[in-house]
Amino acid sequence: MLIDSHCHLDFDALFSDIDGVLARMKQANIGACVTISTRVEQFNKISAIAEKYANVYCSIGTHPHNAHEELHIQSADLIELSHHPKCVAIGEAGLDYHYDNSPREAQKTGFLRHIAAARETGLPLVIHSRSADEDMIKILQSEMGKGVFPFILHCFSSGKKLAEVGLELGGYLSFSGILTFKNAKKIHEVAKAAPKDKILVETDAPYLAPVPHRGKSNEPAFVRHTAQELANLRGVTLEEISKDTTANFSRLFTKVKL
Repeated sequence: MLIDSHCHLDFDALFSDIDGVLARMKQANIGACVTISTRVEQFNKISAIAEKYANVYCSIGTHPHNAHEELHIQSADLIELSHHPKCVAIGEAGLDYHYDNSPREAQKTGFLRHIAAARETGLPLVIHSRSADEDMIKILQSEMGKGVFPFILHCFSSGKKLAEVGLELGGYLSFSGILTFKNAKKIHEVAKAAPKDKILVETDAPYLAPVPHRGKSNEPAFVRHTAQELANLRGVTLEEISKDTTANFSRLFTKVKL
C-alpha cells in the first residue's frame, strides 16, 4: 500500500471526476490521500470532500501564491479550523520566488503564521519552497529555535543544502512525479541520499504527472510510478519503499488512522 501525501482533489481536473479518480486510486492500492488547502477561505470545499470519503484527509492553509489575498487570516484562525477531525496538516504555505505571484513580504508573513499554527497544534506543516532556498533556510533555522514544529518539504525540487538543513531540523522530504523526469539529476541525488525514515511520496495532482503519464492530468493512482522510481534510485524494492513511506506518513500525519 502507498499513500499520496499531497494532491488537490478540489481542483476542477480532479473534482469533475472525483468518484472515478478515487476508484482508480483504490484499484492502484493507494490507501489514502491528503487533499491540500491552498486558500483558507475555500476550506469548506476540501473539508466536505474529506468528510464524504473515508480514505481522504485534508489540510488548512494558504499557498504562497495566494498569501496577499489572505493576510487577514491569523494563526488562531488556522488553529481553530484545524480541529476538524479530517484536517491532518497545516499548509501548504511557504515561499515561491519563481513566479512571485504574491509579494515576498506577504509570503513570509503568511508562512510565519502557519509555522506558529503548526507549533501550537503539533500538526505537520506542509511547506512549498521554490527558488527561495536561502530565505527558507533562514526562516526554518530561526523559527525552530523558538520551538520545534513538524514539517515536510513537499514536492522537493530545491537544492541539496535545503534538503540537508530540513533533515537536520527533523523535517521530512516528499518526492513527486518530478523524480521520474530524466533531467531531474539534482533531485535524484537528494532522493538517493535521504534517510529512509524521512521520505514520502506524493502526486501534487493534478500537476506534475510522472512518466509514463507526463503531460496528462495527474491523479493519486499515479503515485505508484514515483514510488517505483524512488525504489529504483535507492536500489530497493517497491515493497520496501511502500513500507517505509507509509510508516513515515503515519509517523508524521498523526491524526490519520490507516
